[in-house]
Amino acid sequence: MAAIRRFRPALLLAAILLLAAGAVEGKKGGKVDVALYYESLCPYSAMFVVGSLAKVFRDGLLDAVDLSLVPYGNARVKDGKISCQHGSEECFLNTVEACAIDAWPDLRVHFRFIYCVEDLVVNHKQREWESCFGKLNLDPKPVTDCYKGERGHQLSLKYGRQTDALQPPHKYVPWVVVDGQPLYEDYENFEAYICKAYKGHPPKVCEGLARPPTPTVLEVAEAGNRVSYYDSGDIRLKPDEDGHAKIKKVVPDDDD
Repeated sequence: MAAIRRFRPALLLAAILLLAAGAVEGKKGGKVDVALYYESLCPYSAMFVVGSLAKVFRDGLLDAVDLSLVPYGNARVKDGKISCQHGSEECFLNTVEACAIDAWPDLRVHFRFIYCVEDLVVNHKQREWESCFGKLNLDPKPVTDCYKGERGHQLSLKYGRQTDALQPPHKYVPWVVVDGQPLYEDYENFEAYICKAYKGHPPKVCEGLARPPTPTVLEVAEAGNRVSYYDSGDIRLKPDEDGHAKIKKVVPDDDD
């Protein structure tokens, strides 16, 4: 019995070390946090959702990421009222998309709805956004009740606080953050950053991606014309203006 008592502390220590090792291993194999801060009528936000971000549902990266969408962008709050870069229509659609996230927490559901709305934005048909309910066989009531009531406004204020709390502060939209690191102008290369941050077995798509540059290079880079700025006013750029090629659309899984 004395020998058993002497070994108990050693056994307890070994058990603790094993649990700690398991926790570290679990963290290493965990998903990478990815957040998109955007506004509904920014043409480049819309093109990023439709032409780039949707790829995570097709190329196997979804299993490696914890993706969140924050529909607020360059909006401002004064005396509890929200004003948006592209006017009241954008504030409205931001709220609609916030309500969709709230109504359908499942990423696969709310992303498909937001994808549908942003695809209409790319094609200058955003006023047909309600057609997305029928296209996706979704009940409009939870979203309608939300944006018509106080819930929608409170969700938009919440996303505003979340956006304003970014460190470093966002400078434009789309603003993509991977594993806590803003990607600045290199946001279209987001998959490479996910692959770099992911500690589990990398998805096959990672094999063909170039290693992303270091953050210090991005921090000093000057922003180009493919983003919507804080102080650019009520801009209404077409997606293919200024000689920029229109991003190829990538349809999420199970879409027609």
